[in-house]
Amino acid sequence: MRKLDYAGAIREATTQEMERDPRVFVYGIGVPTWSSIFGTTKGLVEKFGPERCFDTPICEDAMTGFGLGAAIRGLRPIHVHIRVDFMILATNQLVNMVSNYIYSTGGRLKVPLVVRAVIGRGWGQGAQHSKSLFSNFTHIPGLKVIAPTTPSDVKGMLTAAIRDDNPVICFEHRWLYWAEEEVPEEPYEVPLGVGRILRPGRDVTVVGLSWMNVEARLAADILAKRGVSVEIVDPRTLAPLDEGLILESVRRTGRCIIADCDWVDSGFSAELSARIHEKCFGQLKVPVRRIGFAHTPCPTVRELENEFYPNARSIVHAVEDMLGLEAANLDGEDFFSHERRFRGPF
Repeated sequence: MRKLDYAGAIREATTQEMERDPRVFVYGIGVPTWSSIFGTTKGLVEKFGPERCFDTPICEDAMTGFGLGAAIRGLRPIHVHIRVDFMILATNQLVNMVSNYIYSTGGRLKVPLVVRAVIGRGWGQGAQHSKSLFSNFTHIPGLKVIAPTTPSDVKGMLTAAIRDDNPVICFEHRWLYWAEEEVPEEPYEVPLGVGRILRPGRDVTVVGLSWMNVEARLAADILAKRGVSVEIVDPRTLAPLDEGLILESVRRTGRCIIADCDWVDSGFSAELSARIHEKCFGQLKVPVRRIGFAHTPCPTVRELENEFYPNARSIVHAVEDMLGLEAANLDGEDFFSHERRFRGPF
């Protein structure tokens, strides 16, 4: 195997599926342009032509309806939203049409539509360009929702999503595009609805969502120097959720921190917390702790951003508090090295 970054893994999965199945096409605002959605669609228009890779008007609702129509007519569209913030404009299509079509036709029609959505912070993105909105879409029956963290997972899960006959929303945190690891060259599927233990541990379970798994790994490395063993669970698929994997881990450690890159209030972390408390109450040594955005719009100024967004430091202090440890001096730790790969919104 060779190393491939997250953006390249998305591009490779898309390319291989477009080669394998002529019904697959990709479209969306900025898809064939120089920016190519952080490089994830680079070269597709040159390889497959403008009929299978094309730009669209800035009209999210209409373009999602277009994808629905193409899907129920037998094609397999991939619709790319450059920011999930503006996918809200397609809510009517996703909530009232796309999610219901298979049910309302008694299964006679399939909806093999993949919706890719860029989520999360950059720097200076402000209140309208930095959301994740997991709970908005996991709340809706009929939608599968995935949030892969690693390059190998995003290639396999996107491949599985394209081949799936149900609508799938794929959340991609913009800081993950430069993550690298070994990824197989051949096409493969990672099953949807199956979570993964990224790091085994015994003292506390951290359930990380999307980018927060990167932060959780850094936090686990810091805590390991003090003899604290952190288990990191990546759900990968948020709907349908691999609940059993999470509950098994929490029952083993007796402690759980949910690290979210979204608002805490009424967020997906609240759903996870409720399930864990309901089904692991007798095994919990302390209540579940949630980490995420404060209930305020995202600030733009760097100093305020760094307070608003949780990171490895937040996880370390939460674990210390949960275990009754003295707070460590973390001033020498580099918590923002990842942002050096980010060069702008596109």
